[in-house]
Amino acid sequence: MSEEILINVTPRETRVGVVENGMLQEVHIERTSRRGYVGNVYKGRVQRVMPGMQAVFVDIGLERAAFLHASDIVRPPLPEGAEGNGNGHTPSISELVHEGQEIVVQVVKDPIGTKGARLSAHLSIPSRYLVLLPYARTLGISARIEDEDERQRLRDVLAPLVGDDAAGTSRLGYIVRTNAEGQSAESLAFDVTYLGKVWRVVQENIAKAKVGERVYEELSLPLRSLRDSLNDGIEKVRVDSRETYEKVVKFVHKFMPNLDDRVEHYDGERPIFDLYGAEDEMQRALKKEVPLKSGGYLIVDQTEAMTTIDVNTGGYVGSRNLEETVYRTNLEAAQAAARQLRLRNLGGIVIIDFIDMVDEEHRRQVIRMLEKGLARDHAKTTVYPMSALGLVEMTRKRTTESLERQLCEPCPACGGRGTVKTAETVTYEIFREITRAVRQFNAEKLLVMASPGVVARILEEESAAVAELEEFISKSIRFQPEEHYAQEQFDVVLL
Repeated sequence: MSEEILINVTPRETRVGVVENGMLQEVHIERTSRRGYVGNVYKGRVQRVMPGMQAVFVDIGLERAAFLHASDIVRPPLPEGAEGNGNGHTPSISELVHEGQEIVVQVVKDPIGTKGARLSAHLSIPSRYLVLLPYARTLGISARIEDEDERQRLRDVLAPLVGDDAAGTSRLGYIVRTNAEGQSAESLAFDVTYLGKVWRVVQENIAKAKVGERVYEELSLPLRSLRDSLNDGIEKVRVDSRETYEKVVKFVHKFMPNLDDRVEHYDGERPIFDLYGAEDEMQRALKKEVPLKSGGYLIVDQTEAMTTIDVNTGGYVGSRNLEETVYRTNLEAAQAAARQLRLRNLGGIVIIDFIDMVDEEHRRQVIRMLEKGLARDHAKTTVYPMSALGLVEMTRKRTTESLERQLCEPCPACGGRGTVKTAETVTYEIFREITRAVRQFNAEKLLVMASPGVVARILEEESAAVAELEEFISKSIRFQPEEHYAQEQFDVVLL
């Protein structure tokens, strides 16, 4: 599988696209005016303790107070010889923190919609191959490294390296990332040293920082993407900004010297996101309908509570029988749905409504195809068995806004409903408003201002109704089209 990373930089916006086999699979956007906060560490102050929710709101200097749950608070170690309560439950939030207390926290989920950022006091600082857990005392290995011999090798290499930090203080915790598979002891030792230095700087910043100040900042989008995604499977990293290219080269040379030759500066005449049709794919990802090659299609609906994906056969009629037609459509839809989740960065609860299948083996194969499509997704996903109605429930970890919500805003004409009232509906609303107005106020005549479409319909199709209304209220009514009015907008003016 050929895979490339495209990095497009403009003065106010950076975009990173991941292309597999010539097709855009992921896109990440970072704007200067609205950089994400995930990964940043702040010194905060507890604003409000909410025992009923087992949570607190913390001021970390953002527009809205951030949310911290009791399970995400570091519990003080028990004194030597002391015993816990034995039930494994998290203590009451009131026992862990109090209002006004200063606390060091990390953003794990950006503010989304009306919700503030989600925080954790369990800090984690990632490097190329490891994640430092300064308040843990464990050495964990990514579950995606499945080979037991490799897992044991990594344990053997790292155990002596992470026993104590350079200052000789107590042991720090680490998680071995998937990228570490097959890496040399020297590369892993470099990461341990690097993370130790970073943590000492963070500790110094914490000691002198005031409430609301950032003490650690996550890398910029281009460097973060390379840290997390660049591996032997990436053929090329193309960067269209000379300045960013030089930063990327230094970063790769320092942390991934064996991949130096993969990075190149793109100076072609065509915009870099026009390569492989990435720009067009982004535009299509904002539409509800996703066409399938067979003639079927998906309908993707993102709501506040969940995302639904509906599968339809469309123009695909198959060549054998109905069950086979449905099975082939669902297989293709499973692949397409997995790609759309990554491309649109859809998270939370996802419901996929596959077309009903009778054959149990067909149902299993469709689930397997969906799981295979999600295997390359960096976000954590969980897929549940197909229900009797052909519905597949799944979750995908969400840390940032979806592509649609980053690029779009609710329609001012419909308020985000996705529909507007018909001209006929608005006409009858106007008639009711006229009746209501003349009962409340005295006037000789009335002026109705509305959109051109609504006025045209009233004058052409409802002229008889207008005449009856004028006779009923004993007043004349004049209609005036206003080009800047939306279809649902109108004003009844008493003259």
